[in-house]
Amino acid sequence: MALKQVLAIGDLAARTGLSVSAIRFYEEKGLITPHRNSGGHRRYMRSDIRRLSFVMITQKLGFSIDDIAAEMRKLPKGRTPTAKDWEAISSRFITVLDEKINELTRMRNNLNGCIGCGCLSLDKCALYNAEDEKGQNGPGPQNIFPSRKEKA
Repeated sequence: MALKQVLAIGDLAARTGLSVSAIRFYEEKGLITPHRNSGGHRRYMRSDIRRLSFVMITQKLGFSIDDIAAEMRKLPKGRTPTAKDWEAISSRFITVLDEKINELTRMRNNLNGCIGCGCLSLDKCALYNAEDEKGQNGPGPQNIFPSRKEKA
């Protein structure tokens, strides 16, 4: 039995687990583009399941709709994206995720003995910032999250 090549919005909702209103929202943001049948009803390509799955995953990873849309605009219109197409847009996400992983690892390693520890040694405290020396680099805990200015 052959799979339907196009899906109605309700079928796409059932397949992705998204509400119809969420699918319309993603459509408004340009993340998917339905075709219209002769009756004016939306019809989606089967490849839109993968596009929406990618959107849901990247949102859970903390990417904004605008970031996702900017990358997805690089995917081909009117045909199912190939593995090479997906690799091209994934490279930016991988770079950002690697930066986040490094930042989270640094935070985990430094926070273990900091917040609420009541340490008595400022020489060992990862949050200690004598005379607010790091304040010139930007706001926040610069010893844990160095600003871009300091990294440069």
